[in-house]
Amino acid sequence: MEITRDMEFEIKSSFIPNISNSESLRVLEVTDSSVVVQMDHSSSRRVFPLDHFQYWIRKNSLIPIDEHQEKTS
Repeated sequence: MEITRDMEFEIKSSFIPNISNSESLRVLEVTDSSVVVQMDHSSSRRVFPLDHFQYWIRKNSLIPIDEHQEKTS
């Protein structure tokens, strides 16, 4: 999956880095090696290595919101 700026993800309970108990996050910036995100219950930014972020997506700990809404419609 290609990760792009402004993508939003639903956060599942299996997403261990969810320190702020957020329900979603938004991608602020993507580089070749990292992803910068902002959780919905936090004003701070978090930076993840790109491969770690993709791991959480593959494990269904982060669900793209548009994809999730289509499946439940």
